[in-house]
Amino acid sequence: MKHGFYTKLAFDNIRKNRRIYIPYILTGIFTVMMYYLVTSLSQNPGLNNMYGGNHVAFTLNFGTYIIGIFALIFLFYTNSFLMKRRQKEFGIFNILGMEKKHLAVVILAESAIVTFASLAAGLLLGMVFDKVMFLLICKVIDVRISLGFFISKKVILNTVLLFGMIYLLIYLKAVFTIRIANPIELLRGGNVGEKEPRAKWLLALLGAIFLGIGYGLALTIRDPIASIEVFFVAVILVIAATYLLFTAGSIVILKLLRKNQKFYYQPEHFISLSGMMYRMKQNAAGLANICILSTMVLVMLSTTTSLIIGIEDIIRTRYPNDFGIYADETKEQKRTALFQEIDELCRENEITVQDKTEYRYALITACERGNEFETDESKIDVVKEHSKLRALVFLPLSDYNASSGECRKLAGNETLFFSKRQRYEEQQVKLLGQEYEIAEQLDQFFGNGVSEANIATTYYLVVSDEAFERLIEDGLKELGEYCNVKSYYGFDTSADEKQQKVLADQIGEKISSAEFNGYMETRLGSREDFLNIYGGLFFLGIFLGALFIMATVMIIYYKQISEGYEDRERFAIMQKVGMTQAEVKQTIRSQVLTVFFLPLIVAAIHVAVAFPLIRLLMALLNMVNVKLYLICTVIAFLIFAVLYVIIYGLTARTYYKIVRWN
Repeated sequence: MKHGFYTKLAFDNIRKNRRIYIPYILTGIFTVMMYYLVTSLSQNPGLNNMYGGNHVAFTLNFGTYIIGIFALIFLFYTNSFLMKRRQKEFGIFNILGMEKKHLAVVILAESAIVTFASLAAGLLLGMVFDKVMFLLICKVIDVRISLGFFISKKVILNTVLLFGMIYLLIYLKAVFTIRIANPIELLRGGNVGEKEPRAKWLLALLGAIFLGIGYGLALTIRDPIASIEVFFVAVILVIAATYLLFTAGSIVILKLLRKNQKFYYQPEHFISLSGMMYRMKQNAAGLANICILSTMVLVMLSTTTSLIIGIEDIIRTRYPNDFGIYADETKEQKRTALFQEIDELCRENEITVQDKTEYRYALITACERGNEFETDESKIDVVKEHSKLRALVFLPLSDYNASSGECRKLAGNETLFFSKRQRYEEQQVKLLGQEYEIAEQLDQFFGNGVSEANIATTYYLVVSDEAFERLIEDGLKELGEYCNVKSYYGFDTSADEKQQKVLADQIGEKISSAEFNGYMETRLGSREDFLNIYGGLFFLGIFLGALFIMATVMIIYYKQISEGYEDRERFAIMQKVGMTQAEVKQTIRSQVLTVFFLPLIVAAIHVAVAFPLIRLLMALLNMVNVKLYLICTVIAFLIFAVLYVIIYGLTARTYYKIVRWN
């Protein structure tokens, strides 16, 4: 046969099967475009001219690996739907005399067409949107930069190599499937799974156990550090449980419903329940994938959106004052002199100082064991007890009263206690041989930025001046350098950005010239860093969210298509034996709605249960506005649910066209 014949046949096959090929090609184009965009943005030389551009580059570079892995898995997955529909066609070709090596050539021609179309259109769209996306990043992170059109040969080559390899592997898998199958198997390839599945009680029980453990971890964890490792364990357990419950658990539930005679022996329930039971074995993985992808979309969009919307709250939490000076200097006279010079600089620059906060504090790291705090490193198992590490910040009462404007009094070893991330349930704190009785747990505390940045939970304890001096003496004696005695001097100003930058430079020079053992942080100077980091996360979240939504749409589409072809003959037979069109429509509606919205409902439950755990993770990023995160989560779910309904309407219409009877 001439090679032109194979090419013509390949084009003809794609045209005849356009209902399944066009979405597959569009998936490839979109995935190529996304990969090119993220890779190109991560290597854009304009990032080198942006303050904090390295943070954005790192985030985007991480995203390229996620998209690459996703592309490999997802293109294989969607191709499996396509090949299943084509097996009968290949079986007919084989019976009519076309050898398997000729089929391999036809598949090669089809793969070449799909690969070329996906790469050409994907790269072209990627180049078109590259500049737009870069400007969007600059807008998100509030950076002004002029940049020309950027095209990287290296990025193009990497994209071509990656997707060329993926499509080659897909082709080899298709050829292998054709080679090992006989013509009869190919002819029946689209009708596999007609045998009634057995109820796998053990797997269903295992799925329920995994889900219970995963949910239990998400709901019971209270420590932010522990939440990091628990999160990944819980995610793995819930993913495994989702697959097990959709595959084994769904069949168990359907069989239990079948035993309910009042429910089962109704026309719409009888037929829809039987249809779902027979196909659940082959479609449960698709439903589980839809559920997991939906959960990922909701989590990703809600978290990144709340981070970027609440960026100002986050910055204020991390930097409670416009200017914060941290002094390690223990000599009070030298420290006081520097703070006075800073006040003088503000007066010289005609800058009004507001909300001044000044206090000494002692920082001690210890392991929490009930109401006792262990400071001896030799007695702490860091591997097992790292989630119990606490930063204890002690303040003298006089400094607290001066900064807060209150007039508190404490007797003996009484203490005012505050913890933002985790509530302390005990009534005493035992440290370095001293026992502090909690007189009151405060609702708020001024704190400082360094403590807020500490990944470990920080406990603030206000003690009497005598107890504070005794603590310093005991701490320096027993812990040495591990007892950090510092001073914090923070204040806000009425100055604009230009004046604040000038003042920051002058204060920096004072600290350096005075050989003062300390440093300064400014909210303005650190704001760009935060915008770059969180803006990069937001941008990546939107990218990956769009990618996962596309994956969800494609899986739903192919699921509806494959089920439509399988159900067409069944519904024709039903009408021949006496069912009316209205009854058949009601059966289809009941069957589609029951299965279609199950993943969305389960995804909503996953997100709701994971909310407390993710809230702890967000606290590590200084996102403590729980109300904002809750609102973003609800809005993300509502928008996704609306999109899900639209997808249902579009794919259901395709399903009805396939199973439509004359």
